[in-house]
Amino acid sequence: MTKRILIIEDTEDNRRILRDLLTNAGFELIEATDGEKGVAAAIAEKPDLILMDIQLPVINGYEATRRIKADPSLRHIPIIAVTSYALSGDEIKARSAGCDGYIAKPYSPRQILAMVRDFLR
Repeated sequence: MTKRILIIEDTEDNRRILRDLLTNAGFELIEATDGEKGVAAAIAEKPDLILMDIQLPVINGYEATRRIKADPSLRHIPIIAVTSYALSGDEIKARSAGCDGYIAKPYSPRQILAMVRDFLR
């Protein structure tokens, strides 16, 4: 069965990179362009994994993650923060919000694909 990944990312170029990488690896994608739409998509679609940008319009990735993890029907879904926030303490902040993984932009395609596959095992 094909695993479904929700990408919550406001920048089209970043979505395109992830789309190309992940569809070529055989994953089905759902996309949302802001935090609020991302939470709604998670509720509606119940993906197997979420890739969450942190700097998002409407509600940021931290708040979107908290809302998803607060929902008992969604809290089991792993969320990987994919963010340009890469300063000391940013990973701790993402994990404190409920993210299960963290990868800083720019990332290597091999690195993110390996992380996605690890979480989907």
